[in-house]
Amino acid sequence: MGGLAALAREAGHRVTGCDAGVYPPMSDQLRALGIELIEGFDAGQMALAPDVFVIGNVVSRARLADGSPKFPLMEAILDAGARYTSGPQWLAENVLQGRHVLAVAGTHGKTTTTAMLAWILEQAGRQPGFLVGGVPLNFGVSARLGSGAAFVIEADEYDTAFFDKRSKFVHYRPRTAVLNNLEFDHADIFDSLADIERQFHHLLRTVPPLGRVVSNAGEEALERVIARGCWSELRRFGPVLADFTAEGEPGDFTVIAQGQAAGRVTWALSGLHNQNNALAAIAAAQHVGVAPADAARALGSFLSPRRRMEVRGTAHGVTVYDDFAHHPTAIRTTLDGLRRQLDRAPGESRILAVFEPRTNTMKLGAMATQLPASLKDADLAFCHTGGLDWDAAAALAPMGERGRTAETIARLVDQVVAAAQAGDHIVCMSNGAFGGIHGLLLAGLAAKG
Repeated sequence: MGGLAALAREAGHRVTGCDAGVYPPMSDQLRALGIELIEGFDAGQMALAPDVFVIGNVVSRARLADGSPKFPLMEAILDAGARYTSGPQWLAENVLQGRHVLAVAGTHGKTTTTAMLAWILEQAGRQPGFLVGGVPLNFGVSARLGSGAAFVIEADEYDTAFFDKRSKFVHYRPRTAVLNNLEFDHADIFDSLADIERQFHHLLRTVPPLGRVVSNAGEEALERVIARGCWSELRRFGPVLADFTAEGEPGDFTVIAQGQAAGRVTWALSGLHNQNNALAAIAAAQHVGVAPADAARALGSFLSPRRRMEVRGTAHGVTVYDDFAHHPTAIRTTLDGLRRQLDRAPGESRILAVFEPRTNTMKLGAMATQLPASLKDADLAFCHTGGLDWDAAAALAPMGERGRTAETIARLVDQVVAAAQAGDHIVCMSNGAFGGIHGLLLAGLAAKG
């Protein structure tokens, strides 16, 4: 929604927005664009009298314990018969119409892959528009209209709005669709993986005959989706025998396209997941005429979006990272990538994983049993348990002394600072602000020194 607001502002609209607990980097970006942020959802905002209210999927008809509406502004909109629409619908009608839309879908890696694809097209002189769910460091903003024909968008399977329960990506009607991976997530919306597969197939139904579907060959769930029907050109990436594969380490590898060496990627990113993200972006860019060799070269100057293994600082010889990982698979691949990187460096380095189960899926405890395996590359793991209805300590019990919990951020910071040693790498993982834990850890470590 923040990126969409930025697009509307760039298009010349006056834009205001409201939310609860807005935090950086998006809050900083919106204020820099001159977009007024209002805390809360009070009905008094009706006095702004906008041409249209664009409703995000956080808004609902929910009621508080005392029976009052959780979102009184939405109730006032409905009572007044004011014009409203969803974010994806507004985007489809006002930005995407007539553009060559390249949509990046998947449980993991959407933000990074979308940013990669936008950067490849930018380096190729295509001046793409884009909407990314984070802030790509190559651009410094999460969204722009662009002057070229291409528009690159992060395509989320989460539902559109309380009045439109279709997945958001169904609105985007891409000509190039990337299917990065597919696992069960969003337990508050979907009952099963089969439910999510059905939504992904709805997306495939919107890709035209001259379009391209770029799919991860190593994902059984995606193969089931494709088997239900694919009416467009299909290109697979990932393991051997795919159309786009890689030879070499994730930080320095050759791109193999249709069996031929087609470029080399040398960059600072770690992890097999980022190698796969690169292959997906390269295959998608080829569909709009960018040669794989040129795409690979462009990725050499790619910078990860903020909050993707972003170094927040070093104190007492300890490096603190901020990462958006919030699903067990994302936690595992993030830590695996760092472990592989550290193992190639001289000396021994410990990884301290600090995380909070903050998504609706994790709060429900639907994936609690997967946590020990996802944290296998961490020497120590610290979990913030505030607000959970399930026993995180019991879930981490298979880790023994390596797994620790704390109900408050302050207690968590104390635990991590006490355990940290010079040379350690602390990875903080959350899809929220995490109580500003990164700064608290750096301050605590500095005082320790």
